[in-house]
Amino acid sequence: MKILVVDDERDVQVLFEQRFRKEIRSGEMEFVFAFSGEEALIYLNEHEQEAVLILSDINMPGMSGLELLAHIKQKYLKPPPVVMMITAYGDAENFNTAKQLGADDFLTKPVDFSSLKEKLKTNS
Repeated sequence: MKILVVDDERDVQVLFEQRFRKEIRSGEMEFVFAFSGEEALIYLNEHEQEAVLILSDINMPGMSGLELLAHIKQKYLKPPPVVMMITAYGDAENFNTAKQLGADDFLTKPVDFSSLKEKLKTNS
């Protein structure tokens, strides 16, 4: 399963690569990283059918994760990727907006990687 992680904090890449080392080595999961909403859209335009699951931060400079979510849900319909939003702020407004825009799940930072692994396995 190819997973696109979108977050403006670059240390997220090292964190995911460490936490999913076994799954990456076995080929069960492959991670691709974009460090802005704009970069994520460029990746999706060039690799449209590859990312089956997208994990996106909500609060990013430039295009927010919510704006990215709206683009994804409008344009990438076949097959529609599963989109999980990640935020440091577990507020109701972001949650409700993300759900209205079509988010499939909502996670808060710091990410509970054990819980995330379970969610990813049920979506694969």
